Amino acid sequence: MRNNKLIPFFVLLLSLCFHQAIAQDSNRKIHKVVVQMNTADTTAWSATIGNIRNLQKIWPANLQVELVVHGKALDFLVKDKTHLANDIIAMSKEGVVFAACENSMRKHHIEKSQLLTQAITVPSGVGELVLKQEDGWSYLKSGVN
Repeated sequence: MRNNKLIPFFVLLLSLCFHQAIAQDSNRKIHKVVVQMNTADTTAWSATIGNIRNLQKIWPANLQVELVVHGKALDFLVKDKTHLANDIIAMSKEGVVFAACENSMRKHHIEKSQLLTQAITVPSGVGELVLKQEDGWSYLKSGVN
């Protein structure tokens, strides 16, 4: 009879240990997130930076982020047109990748030399999103018209 009273205690103890193991595993996992942005809305640009910063707060050492910029959002990465250059520079130093779509660059007559040096280019913005998702990256739609 006495042993039966201890069963709930052991079940609780095991569940707490299991929960802790899952939490630790989540903290060790590398979270890979690809973010899409294609709007000229500068408020959405700032919100996208905020979304990425929030992710960095919860997984400061376990996060990879690539922001894919295409269409009307290209000015976000153009040196003479963005108001977020300091944020882009700082976040790039923290490992965030900023990718500009070469198709959109041609359409909007933007040369690589006009982009912030922190920006990389990819042949197709939407193609890059597909490739990342095929590689297991999580997709975040942010600042999309």
